[in-house]
Amino acid sequence: MLKVIVTAFFAAAVPFASAFAADMPPPVMPAPVEPVSSWYLRGDVGVGALHADGVDYLPNPNNNPNNFTIQSVGIGDQAFLNAGIGYEVNNWLRLDVTGEYRTKAGFNFWGGYTTACPNPYAQCLDVYNGYISSLVFLANAYIDIGTWYGVTPFIGAGVGTAGNQMSGFSDVGIPTGGAGTGPTVTEWNLAWAIHAGLSYAVSENLKLEIAYRYLNLGNVQGPINCVGGCNPDSYRWHNLDAQDVMIGFRWMFNGPTFAGPPPPLPARG
Repeated sequence: MLKVIVTAFFAAAVPFASAFAADMPPPVMPAPVEPVSSWYLRGDVGVGALHADGVDYLPNPNNNPNNFTIQSVGIGDQAFLNAGIGYEVNNWLRLDVTGEYRTKAGFNFWGGYTTACPNPYAQCLDVYNGYISSLVFLANAYIDIGTWYGVTPFIGAGVGTAGNQMSGFSDVGIPTGGAGTGPTVTEWNLAWAIHAGLSYAVSENLKLEIAYRYLNLGNVQGPINCVGGCNPDSYRWHNLDAQDVMIGFRWMFNGPTFAGPPPPLPARG
């Protein structure tokens, strides 16, 4: 008897369900969402190990020839901070421009000569001290390689200009007792950079970064004016560059856009 009732129920229910389904509109799926381009602000702080290929001695042509040679060069590190604005083109390419101040790095170098060195000294020395600081402006492009658990490795490159300033430049002669000072000078050069690092998405709008950067700053050159007067010789720091480590953030103006709920179903007639 139960079998007959169940069979009768399904025989009646199937045509009813088919008719009901025919009256239902097709399901509406949310439209696919394209990645949204976004402007962002950025800021970074860091420290850089400053280096130079050397110091060039540029003798004044009005002075008598001498055999002065630079024999030892040392330069300190720089702290720096930068800020900029950028545009995230899509989920793998972004562009930004930055302005940066690099603090004073102390330097010293010395050289020796025997020509015109008073007897009984076999060699006379000159010891130089001063500071180098820089302003750097770069236009940068980055490629975001992919994202895993909120972490995105990236690489990038930048090009721009660097204004290198030499200040506090002084010279002391040993054992002659001569001395000299140099004016504060600033020299602008082509600058370029290579970046590599990791970013982490703290929220839809905030991303933190830790990065390495190689930065080439160019040259800076200045004279030494002798106390008592002389034809000043000049000295050029040749091919300054830095190995930088920095941490920073990016604040996105636009967070990701998500698909909303499907529109309501039309009323049945």
